[in-house]
Amino acid sequence: MVAVKKDKINGDALGTGRRKSSIARVRVRAGSGKVTINRKPLEAYFVNDQDREAIVQTLESCSVREAVDVLVRVHGGGTTGQAGAVRMGLARALVSFNEEHFHTLRDGDFLTRDSRMKERKKPGLRGARRGVQFSKR
Repeated sequence: MVAVKKDKINGDALGTGRRKSSIARVRVRAGSGKVTINRKPLEAYFVNDQDREAIVQTLESCSVREAVDVLVRVHGGGTTGQAGAVRMGLARALVSFNEEHFHTLRDGDFLTRDSRMKERKKPGLRGARRGVQFSKR
């Protein structure tokens, strides 16, 4: 099970998500369905459809799209990594909000951490695997 985290002051459900080098801190509270990321609406922050869909899909799998407000602070990485981090943080926050969503989110693979990271550069090579070009003469 995922640890249940609540804000001590106003009772918001909290969740942290990570993907690549992105970290998202997510708050979920009862509301009208507003999603705010770094003080911008969802459509303004994530311009790609696939990034927006990753977040909306999490809410719709629990059928709480119009029942909760989501506030997100995310930093690091690129847009796809940030969308993945928000997706995981939102899933964890929804479990904290209502523990009945746990099995739905786990079966939908929303709670699984994507452990793939950038491979480090090796000495003597130009990148992680790319070597210098061989010259015959």
